[in-house]
Amino acid sequence: MGGIAVLIPAAGASSRMRGADKLLMQVGGRALLRRQAEEALRAANHVTVTLPDHDHPRVAALAGLPVQLVAVPDASLGMSASLRRGVALLPRDTDAMVVLPADMPELTAEDIALLVQGFRAMPQPTLQQGCAEDGTPGHPVLFPADCFSAIQMLGGDEGARSVLAANRNRLRRVILPGRRALTDLDTPEAWRDWERNQAALDPC
Repeated sequence: MGGIAVLIPAAGASSRMRGADKLLMQVGGRALLRRQAEEALRAANHVTVTLPDHDHPRVAALAGLPVQLVAVPDASLGMSASLRRGVALLPRDTDAMVVLPADMPELTAEDIALLVQGFRAMPQPTLQQGCAEDGTPGHPVLFPADCFSAIQMLGGDEGARSVLAANRNRLRRVILPGRRALTDLDTPEAWRDWERNQAALDPC
């Protein structure tokens, strides 16, 4: 039985943050990107993080972590560039890859583990997708190894939606608590509102 890999696409420009880098924003005393990588390492055998280049400031946020860093010089072409390059460099014995968005601060190692458990429990390879409690599909998403060739053919900025659509007959939804499968932070306003909500939930 091969391993499970997590791919964290982190090569985007963070353009909607109006000058700030959302992946370097602090979450629980850690840069968001480091937080995502540490959660992934708790749940998987191998973690790949795509970056704009190896000299990018995001690299420092990952210092000391046993993750594979992959530069994506054509990141301006969209999310597909990160997916293509990340998949191409996965270990050969990888059974499945979980795509963990870098800007979703509520996802945890336990959420990743739920997808992996669902994948392992099925007699045939299935895709597993996190969803909200009301059934709204979100992230993360697990792709079995037989989807890797299709991912390497992706183009544009739609991520792997076409792969999900082509495999809808074997796509399984995994309910995650609350709206953590949907909460992404792309703008200063989204960060402000989320931090305010987190502070309200903190009994201290």
